[in-house]
Amino acid sequence: MNSKEEQTNSEVTNLDNESLIEQQKDPNYINEQIGDNKLNEKSIEIKDEYKFGWSNYSEITNGRFAMIGFLAIILIELFSKQSFLKWSGIL
Repeated sequence: MNSKEEQTNSEVTNLDNESLIEQQKDPNYINEQIGDNKLNEKSIEIKDEYKFGWSNYSEITNGRFAMIGFLAIILIELFSKQSFLKWSGIL
């Protein structure tokens, strides 16, 4: 290859890189790139409402209360310098 062809190829590569950078700055570029990979809108929605029985909301709420209770027991043991069972009068 001669130097003129190498220069032309590098200019084309630089122009391709510049156009790609400009294209990525466009906010619609991601939407065009994803194309067919759209999710069903119902699968994205997360409903945060109470349901009786075994539900995702009930399990999350139960877990949160368990974490608060566990933290309370640890704080009681730290401040009273006794075990929780002895502090509560069970033992």
